[in-house]
Order: sequence, then C-alpha cells, then structure tokens
Amino acid sequence: MNGVTEPDPLENPTWFALEGAHASIAERKGRVLRYPADFCPFYGMPAEPTAQDWADAAALAGPGGIVTLSATMIPFPEEWEVVFDGRPGVQLVAGDQVGSDVRADDEVVPLGLADVPEVLDLVGRTRPGPFRQRTMEMGTYLGIRRHGGLVAMAGERLQPPGFTEISAVCTDEAWRGHGFGSRLTLAVAAGIRARGDVPFLHAVATNVNAIRLYEQLGFEHRRMTMFKAARVPG
Repeated sequence: MNGVTEPDPLENPTWFALEGAHASIAERKGRVLRYPADFCPFYGMPAEPTAQDWADAAALAGPGGIVTLSATMIPFPEEWEVVFDGRPGVQLVAGDQVGSDVRADDEVVPLGLADVPEVLDLVGRTRPGPFRQRTMEMGTYLGIRRHGGLVAMAGERLQPPGFTEISAVCTDEAWRGHGFGSRLTLAVAAGIRARGDVPFLHAVATNVNAIRLYEQLGFEHRRMTMFKAARVPG
C-alpha cells in the first residue's frame, strides 16, 4: 500500500475512454485527446488541465474551433467564448441487478453499418444527444422495428476502464409508451455485463421523466456533471 488513490474513471470518462478502449481512434495533442468529428464531438481533457493542455486543445480544434466537454466539471479558460453554457446533467450507475438477469427479447435486434441511414433518421427526429455518421462504431447498438421501420434504439458510447456508457436511447414519438426504451436499455446493459463491465449513463438534469425511468430500472444517482462547449480564441 502506497497511500495513492487511483483516479476514478467515472470522474473523467471521456478522457479515460480515449486513453483506453477507444485509443485506436483517438486524435491526440500532448495529453489532450478527442474523437474524430464523424464519431463524436467530445474532447478528453486531463482532470487538472494546465495552460499547455488548453493550448494543445486549441491546436487540435484550430482557430475558432469548438471544444465540447461531456460529463465533467472542468472549467474553460476565461478567454474562451462559451457557446454552450453548461447544461447540468446527472451521472447514473447501474445497480448490481441491472442487466444481470435479462430474458431474451426476440424483438430486439442488433444494428449494423447497413442500418446507419435509418439510425440517423431516427436520431434526427428524436434528438437523444450528439450522434454522428460513425457513432455506431463506438459500441454495440440495438433496435426495435415496427412495420419494417426502426422505431427505437439504444447503444454504447464511452468506455472508460471497467464501465460502458449506455447512450442514444430514443423512441419514435408515435411509438412512445410501449416500454421500448426500458427494454433496449436493459438489453444493452445485459451485453455490457456479459463482458464484465458496469453500465452507466448520463441524462440532462431537467429530463426528470427519463431519470425516473432509469432509477426504476435500477440505476443509481452518482454525481452531478456538465455538458458544455467553448470556442477557441482567434
């Protein structure tokens, strides 16, 4: 025992995911990392960024570029123009039972690259959060179809060590109220558990209905966090 406390990946999940499971796609400058723009808009910053780290982030983004931070309380430098003013969010972690005993659901089907046009159409109508052309390559995505069309989906995004984030949980407005979101969340959670990770997720703090649903499924509130973006000076 050396008395040193290991950093908690959930305190800075984007940076840990880009250093670990998603290192092969990460773009790096010094200690700063980011996802390619067609995967995800998020940057990963060290927990206590130095002036050099912010200079490296600015170099990655380019003059006038946007740096987007997710699930973090790290403040931007004062001279940066905030373009998204820090929407409060909550981070929830699955209790032990979530995903541990999920029955097979024949209507839940895996989604692949051939489904990207339909997926982008669904997220464009439901707006579950940032989703790009190659976001599906960040993890497993599952969906439910009705009358041949994709009406609900959920999948995986950030993967810090020991954890996997459930993301893009969305249902077509015409099909809400059928429990599709719950079924898909649990199905994705089961896959995460099967490989030994713990499911977690983020929600905007004002989305009380979604938070209540996740808590009913067995997710537990862990901490408050922020989603924000700022423009590089110059």
